[in-house]
Amino acid sequence: MPEHDILCVLFDLDGTLADTAPDLAGALNRTRLEDGLPALPLSQLRPLTSQGVRGLLRAGYGISPDDARYAALADRVLQHYSANICVDTQLFAGMPALLAELEARGLPWGIVTNKHTRFTTPLVAAMQLNQRAACVVSGDTTAKAKPAPEPLLHAAALCAIAPERCIYLGDDERDIIAAKAAGMHSVAVRWGYIGEDKPIEAWNADYTIEQPLDLLDYLSAKA
Repeated sequence: MPEHDILCVLFDLDGTLADTAPDLAGALNRTRLEDGLPALPLSQLRPLTSQGVRGLLRAGYGISPDDARYAALADRVLQHYSANICVDTQLFAGMPALLAELEARGLPWGIVTNKHTRFTTPLVAAMQLNQRAACVVSGDTTAKAKPAPEPLLHAAALCAIAPERCIYLGDDERDIIAAKAAGMHSVAVRWGYIGEDKPIEAWNADYTIEQPLDLLDYLSAKA
């Protein structure tokens, strides 16, 4: 088999594999409602959910981690999220078909996320992916999280596949930085949360796709 063949596909979780924004936004809005504040529209919060609770609290309360109120508010938001972690979360359109096709081709796939294990494990189980994923690496699995390469290298090791024969998909520039640092192929996905920083074209990913099944074209080109 040629050395450039892709033997493993790794996905970021939030904003790439699954649309978790409704439940993350719901956790913030439950906290706001407790404080007598109106709920914010999902459309306003969606681009910020790739930044986790930090982005949500900036949008919902106008505070950053150095604010004295931050820790207590973050804890409340995360408690709400933990209790409602997979109410409206679902795989992005086209993702079930992509995962099925990867499995049909005998290609293992896994998850590498900055989400902490206490949220990742129940969420992956609720989506019934825990028995299908070849590996699940969370933000606290290794000493450093993305954009450091350690989580991706750990995932490759768990799958017993060389990093250069893995591909990583993500919706944030840190995903592309991590993939490049790990020596993996990098794919930026346009359906994700993207954020408000650099445009996706400036991330310098190896490939950019519009929808999940577009990945199959990239895999065919690398075969």
